[in-house]
Amino acid sequence: MINPGLRWLLAATALCLAAPLAAQDLETTQVRMHTLPMEQVLDGRIEAVQQATVSAQTSGRVVEVFFDVDDFVEEGDLILRLRDTEQRSRLEQAEAGLREARARYNEARSDYERIEDIFERQLVSRSEMDRATAALRSARARLESAQAAVEGAREELDHTRVVAPYAGILTERHVETGESVSPGQPLVSGISLEHLRVVTQVPQRHIQAVREHQQARVMLNGAMPVSAEGLTLFPYADPVSASFRVRVQLPDGTPGLFPGMFVKVAFAVGEQKRLLVPTEAVMQRGEVSAVYVVDEDGRIRLRQVRTGRAANQDHVQVLAGLEAGERVAVDPVRAGITLKAQREAAR
Repeated sequence: MINPGLRWLLAATALCLAAPLAAQDLETTQVRMHTLPMEQVLDGRIEAVQQATVSAQTSGRVVEVFFDVDDFVEEGDLILRLRDTEQRSRLEQAEAGLREARARYNEARSDYERIEDIFERQLVSRSEMDRATAALRSARARLESAQAAVEGAREELDHTRVVAPYAGILTERHVETGESVSPGQPLVSGISLEHLRVVTQVPQRHIQAVREHQQARVMLNGAMPVSAEGLTLFPYADPVSASFRVRVQLPDGTPGLFPGMFVKVAFAVGEQKRLLVPTEAVMQRGEVSAVYVVDEDGRIRLRQVRTGRAANQDHVQVLAGLEAGERVAVDPVRAGITLKAQREAAR
């Protein structure tokens, strides 16, 4: 029978030998101090860069409306059509005038070429040649005028077909089928979801720092922060709030962001030192955050920490609970299994 004291000694020895061996298989990372932007967080609202109201460019009665509010349209889609009887009639008249002008021009050119030939043989006077030249120039001018009239009539006919200037969502429809419209009257309004930006108001006390650093992150609950592609600062302040309007440009195609949403905008206003750990190394149990710390002897300890904002997509700030130079396990699941094995070996 093994002496109890000897059994404890053997177990302790096994723990000392096994713990470092198990812990050395864990992937760890050293906690380091990093220089991060000091940020001022403000409320902002997302809006579409492209938002417009399409107005009528000719008169007519609305014959068909092909899309309704909240429908998605592709660029070039036919949104509505106006009655085009008058426009087609004007185009036909313009084309008839063009045919007549072309015929008169051809006749004037033939006369000019004929008179030019006999003028070179000195069979007609200079005045006859001048009259033929003037007639040709006049016919050419009438032809060009007729061509312009056809182009204008054709463009007016095209305006009876209202198409989407870009892909997006219809937000308002200002007319119904059967209504008569005139030039300048609003027809439909829409926005594009492709290009978005955030609009916010920056207090006067922060605007100089925001202008100097030109950096911002857009934050939405439950999503990773999105780095701004650029800032546009308006050169004047609101006289009531003493704040400056700032536009924050978002990357195209950012998922989860839509016009009208409220978000948080973190503007860089300085620099600060912060400890960073990999996001995957932090365990979250409700509102409690913890990491597995591995000491120099390979022993693992579960330690509660207080985290701050995400520094980027891969790292999070640690405000309390860790010191620079300590090592934490990157995979908390494996670290937990190893810690359990250490505890069982210590019994």
